Amino acid sequence: MKYKTMQGREIDMEKLMRQNEMMPAVGNMRVNARGDELGPGGVVVRSREEVVAEYYETNPNAASKRIKQVVNPVQDNPQTAPQPVKTKKSIDTTETEE
Repeated sequence: MKYKTMQGREIDMEKLMRQNEMMPAVGNMRVNARGDELGPGGVVVRSREEVVAEYYETNPNAASKRIKQVVNPVQDNPQTAPQPVKTKKSIDTTETEE
């Protein structure tokens, strides 16, 4: 992702992010820019992957657990299956003029 400034300089955002991913993030969450939890002195206590894995294991509303099996109601209950519509043939009773 290279961007051009108004002055014509090119900035490589991916390179900039990779260079600064271990820098502590601004705020009170005690994480670095990558998302790793930091302990005293800026030491990585838990990696971002460990934090995300724990979230999905403990959260009951996580997306992987919310996937439900799709059930076809016609196969499960044949009584609710749509029945074909029976039409009566109408007999043309109009008189023809000769």
